[in-house]
Amino acid sequence: MATSTKQDTNTTANQAKNTVSSNVDKVKDAVQSGSEKAKDFASSTAEAAKGAANYGIDKARDLANQAGQAAGNLASQAGHMASQAASTAGEYASKAANTAGEYASKAANTATSSVGSGLESLGHTVRDNSPHGGMLGSAASTVANTLEEGGRYIREEGLGGMAEDVTAAIRRNPIPAVLCAVAVGFLLARATRS
Repeated sequence: MATSTKQDTNTTANQAKNTVSSNVDKVKDAVQSGSEKAKDFASSTAEAAKGAANYGIDKARDLANQAGQAAGNLASQAGHMASQAASTAGEYASKAANTAGEYASKAANTATSSVGSGLESLGHTVRDNSPHGGMLGSAASTVANTLEEGGRYIREEGLGGMAEDVTAAIRRNPIPAVLCAVAVGFLLARATRS
C-alpha cells in the first residue's frame, strides 16, 4: 500500500506540476498578450498625441501669422494716421504763423505810423511854442524841422523802408557802421554793468 500511496502522491504531484505549468504558461501568455496590447495602446496613444500636438502647433502658427498680419496692418494704419495728423498740424501751424505775421506787420505799420505822426505833431508844437526870432528861435526852428521831417519819414517809409535805408547806409559806409555798433555795444555793456 505504501507503494500505491507513493504512486498516487507522484501522480498527484505530476498533475499539480502539470496544472501549475499549464497555469504558468497561461499567465505568461496573458502577460505577453497584455504587454503587447499595452504596447499597441501606448503606441496608438502616442501617435494620437503626436498628431494632436502637430495640429495644435500648426494652429498656433496660423494664429501667430494672423496676429502678425493684424499687428502690421494696425501699425501701418497708425503710421498713416500719424502722418496725416502731422501734416494737418503743420498746415494749421503754417496758417497760424502767416496770420500772426500779417497781424504783426499791420500792428507794426500802425505803430510806426503813430510814432511818425506823433513826431510831426511834436515838431509843430515846438514850432508854435518857441520864439520866432534870435538864436533860440533859429535853434527851435531847426529842431521843429528835424522832428517834422523825421516823423514824415517814419510815417511814409514804415519799418520796412527804414530797414532798407539802414542796410543801404551800412553798405555805403561799412567802417563807420562797425564803429557805431562797437560804441553802442560798449555803452550798453557799461549801462548794464552799473
